[in-house]
Amino acid sequence: MFEKITIDMKRRMKYLEKADSVDRADGTPRLKRLRQIPPETGKFIALLASNCPSGEFIEIGTSGGYSTMWISLACMERSTKLKTFEILPEKVKLARETFEQAKITEYVELIEGDALKYISSINEISFCFLDAEKEIYGECYDLVVPKLVKNGVLVADNAINHYETLKPMLEKALADSRVDSLVVPIGKGELVCRKR
Repeated sequence: MFEKITIDMKRRMKYLEKADSVDRADGTPRLKRLRQIPPETGKFIALLASNCPSGEFIEIGTSGGYSTMWISLACMERSTKLKTFEILPEKVKLARETFEQAKITEYVELIEGDALKYISSINEISFCFLDAEKEIYGECYDLVVPKLVKNGVLVADNAINHYETLKPMLEKALADSRVDSLVVPIGKGELVCRKR
């Protein structure tokens, strides 16, 4: 699967990695920063997504489209499309540039708007990557888990570095009888839930 990373994708990944690094160092306000996952987390979610059952792929929180590029590798293998949601117009613009420059537009549907308003209309979710404002994680979890197909996977980023903020949602997920779940210490910590 990783052999599908094209020169165009590599170039765009490097561009976003550099922009993210600058954002973190120069005091860019939090909402304007890319705040993207590290490459090892990208590989991890791509591997998970590639092994999910049939169903819808969604991403909550597109930012500049970095994690979307990783998930698109699984979409290429499976001939499926990822629906990704972003609420901030400047990040929607940047993500569109990313998808065009990486040449992955046929695998990605970018939806500008609040994912919380759309999830109720999406059924049979096979894979969900959640990397948005931490205050909405609990609500996203409550909306997504009932819609996961059997063996469908929800991955939530920042389970370690934002543990205190996410603690109520994490405790709920780890005790939820509908899913098998654990926190994986990769990147900033990934909560992985698989529907029973």
